[in-house]
Amino acid sequence: MATKVERAGAQEWVPAGADVGRLREAAVDCRGCELWEPATQVVFSAGSPTARLALVGEQPGDQEDRRGIPFVGPAGRLLQRAVEEAGVDRADVYVTNAVKHFRFTQKAPGQRRIHASPDVGHVSACRPWLAAELAAVDPDVVVCLGATAAKALLPKDFRVTKDRGQVLRLQTSRGEKTFLGTIHPSAVLRVPEDDRQGAYDGLVADLRTAVAALG
Repeated sequence: MATKVERAGAQEWVPAGADVGRLREAAVDCRGCELWEPATQVVFSAGSPTARLALVGEQPGDQEDRRGIPFVGPAGRLLQRAVEEAGVDRADVYVTNAVKHFRFTQKAPGQRRIHASPDVGHVSACRPWLAAELAAVDPDVVVCLGATAAKALLPKDFRVTKDRGQVLRLQTSRGEKTFLGTIHPSAVLRVPEDDRQGAYDGLVADLRTAVAALG
């Protein structure tokens, strides 16, 4: 069980007013929750630090943990395709996660690491990083990919299955911003193959709504 010290939160490691580069450097030393210890490394973000569109996922996966870059595994490749199909250049997008370390279960050292969703405490502990980087990037539109990202940034009554694709105007530290929630690309991969194209098309449609909101 995590101790109070382990779940103290990231705030003391987050440098005030820092740009994305400084935040990324500082995150290496974060001990705001216990996930830092079994993970290979912190996985902070990728993409333009001045992007108008930010995509926020759940947490790094196995490949992301090994490489130190978000969305480089199967879900990331699917997201790349969906972003391009929605009419966005990935180079003009900022990509990050609500939680910066990979949470997993493993039966024995050397065996496959199985993804385990972060709990509310992990999301809460990591929220100062997410708030700081979104303040630094200052995107016009933020897309929450999946329930974990939605819990970190959207109203408590938001449900991905019911409210996905809706454009929301919410108050932030940088003024009112546009948010949108949709499914995580990994959810598309979990859909039975016969239904996968429809799930993928839905993700693309939601991303197109986000692009339209950019004006």
